[in-house]
Amino acid sequence: MQYSEEELEILEAIEKGNVEKTAFDNDIIRLNAAQTVELLKEKKQISINMKRSDLEFIKQRANDIGISYQNIIQALVHNYATGKLKLNI
Repeated sequence: MQYSEEELEILEAIEKGNVEKTAFDNDIIRLNAAQTVELLKEKKQISINMKRSDLEFIKQRANDIGISYQNIIQALVHNYATGKLKLNI
């Protein structure tokens, strides 16, 4: 899925918690907006198979910089999904 520049800005603002609340007169619009924001922030647990050596390398790098290895994997996937990272396969 390809995101527009505007959509990428919105996603980045949501992830950073920089979302401005807007007063809506229409209760249905307010409910839909709240549900959309929650959906975009929602995380889904997955299970993947990967080389043990790759996982150990990521864990060591995570330990070196003081974050969890899951955060590194999440960042890699997110950067790829938003077009900030290109794969050479």
